[in-house]
Amino acid sequence: MIKQNSLDNDNKNDIFEKEPLKSNNSEKMGKQHQKLWIVLGSTSLLLLSGSMIWLFTPFKSMFSQSNALNTAQTKKQEAINILPVETIKVTPVDTYEEYRTYTGTIVASRISELGFDRPGKIIKILVEEGDKVKAGEPLATLDTANLKAEQQQLLAQKAQLMAQLGEMEAGPRPETIAAARATVKELEEQLELARLKSKRREELYAQGAISREQLDEATFATTGLLARLEEAKSNFAEVLAGTRSEQIEAQKALIAQTDAGLANLQIELEKTILKAPFSGTISARKLDEGSVLSGAGVGQPVLRLVEDGLMEGRIGLPVAATAQIEIDSYQQLKIGEKIYPAQVKAILPELDNQTRTLTVVYTLPGWATEQVYPGQVAQLRLTETIPTAGYWLPTTALVRGVRGLWSCYVLAEKAELEYVPTDGENVFQIEQRYIEVLYTKNDQVLVRGTLQPGDQVILNGTHRLVPQQLVQPVEQKQLIIP
Repeated sequence: MIKQNSLDNDNKNDIFEKEPLKSNNSEKMGKQHQKLWIVLGSTSLLLLSGSMIWLFTPFKSMFSQSNALNTAQTKKQEAINILPVETIKVTPVDTYEEYRTYTGTIVASRISELGFDRPGKIIKILVEEGDKVKAGEPLATLDTANLKAEQQQLLAQKAQLMAQLGEMEAGPRPETIAAARATVKELEEQLELARLKSKRREELYAQGAISREQLDEATFATTGLLARLEEAKSNFAEVLAGTRSEQIEAQKALIAQTDAGLANLQIELEKTILKAPFSGTISARKLDEGSVLSGAGVGQPVLRLVEDGLMEGRIGLPVAATAQIEIDSYQQLKIGEKIYPAQVKAILPELDNQTRTLTVVYTLPGWATEQVYPGQVAQLRLTETIPTAGYWLPTTALVRGVRGLWSCYVLAEKAELEYVPTDGENVFQIEQRYIEVLYTKNDQVLVRGTLQPGDQVILNGTHRLVPQQLVQPVEQKQLIIP
């Protein structure tokens, strides 16, 4: 091309040199000049075009080679930047177990607020706080002066009644019987004499020696003696028969009434001594000597006694949770830092008004009494199965999103590369799957979302990854479902 341009230039020089010699005609010269300029312009354009083509052809080749080199280096760089990742294969679940902890209190089997159930003045308290006492042991006493005086009065009254009863049961004395017999005999004799007088008066009245009045007096005297004789005979028969059984029974009833009064008084005397209803430890002393218990103060606590026996745990559970609790079964209670086996003693039938729970009573073993104290907190851990579909993932697989959302990375399509790494051919692009966290347990979470069964989720190192990035799985781990 360059050579052709040189020839054209030589021809042009020949034209410039030869044209003036041909003719002096001005018109012919003008036409020749016009042709010359046209030829000159065409030649110059051809020369300029050839020169530009000659200049830009090497650059175009250089640019093409550079782009190809950059593309190759990019693909090679992508192959070099493939990150190794660990994955897990997710498996769907339809339930999960959730541990719930319920809290209660340790109490003694029996705790009593001890007090007197009668009025009086406390004269002595025999124990102090922390003292160990046995069942039936005296703890405090009241003043008993007035009760003992009343007791003496009743005892004297009973003695009187007993003497009278003895007299009734022994019957009348011989002297009484003899006196009654003598009275009957005397009246019989008087009656006989009255009859004789009445008979003589009748004769005298018939002769007209006496008046009718005198006769009537004699008759009425006889009748009166006859009535007295009948009375005397009845008294004599009663004396011979002795005291009636009804009177003896009535006397015995009076004695029984007196005995009842003495027994009641004895109970009142016993109430003046406060005794331990069971073996235990005095945990509080609330009154001292000299305190007077009036009618309103009857039953006021004087001492607090805690039984030294089996400890119980009382824990409130929801109604649904008690369905898995069986009477006499054993469960684990955490008290402080130790675990104790506890037997279910009872499930109380009423809901607590405040917590709306059922109280389950647990009995601790005897050896725990030396380590557990009333008032300590007891914890019961129960497992509850909750029906929920989802997937278990380790917490390291989670990727924090915006507005509280979570996601994870999974292996998507297998990538096709011109530059394959030397350590394997399984190269994948990653995709981001959005999920919702349902439940957290230790270092694992139960999630649901756009995951599919069998998806390979990247286990860790998610901070280095972005969607569509190329990765190569180097190990697939097995996730233990809790």
